[in-house]
Amino acid sequence: MRTIGLIGGMSWESSAEYYRIINQRVRDQLGPLRSAQLLMYSVDFGPVEQAQHAGRWDDTALILEDAARRLQAGGADCVVLCTNTMHLVAPRIEAAVSIPFLHIADAAGAAAVEAGTLTVGLLGTAFTMEQDFLKSRLAAQGLTVLVPEADERQAVHRIIYEELCVGVISDASRQVYQRVIESLAARGAQAIILGCTEIGLLIKPEHSDLPLLDTTELHAQAAVAFALGD
Repeated sequence: MRTIGLIGGMSWESSAEYYRIINQRVRDQLGPLRSAQLLMYSVDFGPVEQAQHAGRWDDTALILEDAARRLQAGGADCVVLCTNTMHLVAPRIEAAVSIPFLHIADAAGAAAVEAGTLTVGLLGTAFTMEQDFLKSRLAAQGLTVLVPEADERQAVHRIIYEELCVGVISDASRQVYQRVIESLAARGAQAIILGCTEIGLLIKPEHSDLPLLDTTELHAQAAVAFALGD
């Protein structure tokens, strides 16, 4: 089994989901007492979040480059960045190490293509919804990517940082997301990419009339496939 290297902490609420999903998948495939070989370097999210909102992306890249190097030095065979937003600096992280970097958009895009849902709605932080680092990678896989309207993006972003990243799960916020999903469906979305690793804590398949492509789940699955050589 290859050793998975996880860069976590952004937020640790979703990093814990990566750990759970990866180990459950390995157990399901290899047997009841089996678990994943993995390393996690969990950063302090506070300085990262402050740098994000200040536009200091070079500062965030330096933090994550260091984390990736530490994972490689510790024996990791790949790097999995447990956040969508920080894939904005993915090229910097990938260049900092010689082991494979498993990109979150590749896992999500492959699942959308396999399902035949080529027009997708994308939910995430404002950075993810408004900038091209994730959308362009999805589009390169043949997808048409729709994002919510400006006021909807603001609400989705606020709920992520003020609630989901600190473990707050609210029915009222779930209803906000459901209305956004309905709006995307009306514009032609065939599925919804949960493009923030915390959104799956709030929105489950039973909360949406459209199929959900949860990047946390899909990215973790890709890590397991790599570890087991599938």
